[in-house]
Order: sequence, then C-alpha cells, then structure tokens
Amino acid sequence: MQKVMMKLGGMTCPSCLTKIEKAVENVDGTDQIKVLFNAGKLKFVMDSNKTNTDDVKNAIEKMGYEVMGIKEKEIN
Repeated sequence: MQKVMMKLGGMTCPSCLTKIEKAVENVDGTDQIKVLFNAGKLKFVMDSNKTNTDDVKNAIEKMGYEVMGIKEKEIN
C-alpha cells in the first residue's frame, strides 16, 4: 500500500473536487480519497498490486485537470 499526494491544476470551483474524487474512486485499488480544493492537492491510499499512479493521473487528466506533481510513500 502507498500513500499518494498529487498536486493538481485546473480546479476552478468546489464542484471540481467532487468530480475528481469520483473519478479516482472509479480506479480499482484506490481508497481514502480526499481532494483539498484550496491547496490544489489530492491525497489517497493506493494498492500498488491493483493500480498505479499513471492510471489515476490518466483518469484525472481525461477530465481536463492537470497533474503537476506526484509524491508516493510506502505504508505498512
């Protein structure tokens, strides 16, 4: 399992937050999804046996938002 933080661009209103959370929820292997609108960040836990950050990044970018940075941290 990994904790992931992504820096996002293109969020213009709080409804963007809901759209991004739903898109990430639809990626198998993601959990504890939280978008921090004012900080422009997405935090979630990912099962690296089921998905990877590229899958999540693609789901976000398909909706027209930008992923400007990704940090991953292994958790036990």
